[in-house]
Amino acid sequence: MPLLDVQNLTTAFQTQRGEITAVEDISFSLEPGEILGIVGESGSGKSVTALTIMGLLPRPPARIAGGSIRFEGTELTSLSQSRMQAIRGPGIAMVFQEPMTSLNPVFSIGDQLMETIRAHERLAPKALFARAVEMLDRVGIPSASTRMKDYPHQLSGGQRQRVMLAMALVCRPRLLIADEPTTALDVTIQAQILDLILDLRDEFGMAVMIITHNMGVVAETADRVMVMYAGRVVEEAPVATLFDQPLHPYTRGLLECVPSLTEQMDRLVAIPGTLPEPARRPSGCRFAPRCRYAEPACRAGLPPLVRYAAGHSAACIRVPELAQP
Repeated sequence: MPLLDVQNLTTAFQTQRGEITAVEDISFSLEPGEILGIVGESGSGKSVTALTIMGLLPRPPARIAGGSIRFEGTELTSLSQSRMQAIRGPGIAMVFQEPMTSLNPVFSIGDQLMETIRAHERLAPKALFARAVEMLDRVGIPSASTRMKDYPHQLSGGQRQRVMLAMALVCRPRLLIADEPTTALDVTIQAQILDLILDLRDEFGMAVMIITHNMGVVAETADRVMVMYAGRVVEEAPVATLFDQPLHPYTRGLLECVPSLTEQMDRLVAIPGTLPEPARRPSGCRFAPRCRYAEPACRAGLPPLVRYAAGHSAACIRVPELAQP
């Protein structure tokens, strides 16, 4: 049985212009110890998918319009807030995109870390402090017992991200969701954070879902990749397969946007156009207005996600001919 099994998940928001669908018919699963990378442009629905799984979207205006989310066999969509709160932490934990806005500026990092532990475990004050210091030390915060008194503004960006990791991992979750864990960090710190996530995955045996727009992060960390566009999954494959033989034109476009260290390039390749607004998505294939391979049939209907090889699926009617060598 998968650790996490998401089937046909659809999340919608009520707005002044009526209800819009942010993510539509999303299906994937995650095994214990596996790392899944979710990639796509900003607005593709990656973070909404994660927040829906965590049960953190405000209802209203958000609502789960359809589908199922099962964690260790338990259906999450029907749980009360109190029962969902018990799963967050020891079951599923999340590292949010911007640590400076996720950490409370008026409380020390020690207070915030101990509050997380206190919400799920009953420990004596000394044991509580010791657990918090141990986790700060484990994520690489120097002089951890002294830094417990520091406030978020006294830490660097990399240190704040490490504190967020400590808060997420202090209850030893079985699943960690990391939403853009390396955003706004320089490349050296990015590498350190990714190595830390991999080390902690091996130590705790947890599964990891990494949400990113950085294909380099995916290549270095993920076992499997799910590509999202305009609220839908357009391709899913093992990481090596995706980089060696991308099937969907959008995936190819994302990979072509990455600068090459071995090939001479006069200018970077860009995907023309922009991501459509959720309320103004085109009929048929949502990528068709930006796709160089689009033909009239692409706009006739929404292409289903079809399996073309073991573990490799894509939602494009032209895959059979485009995949030919």
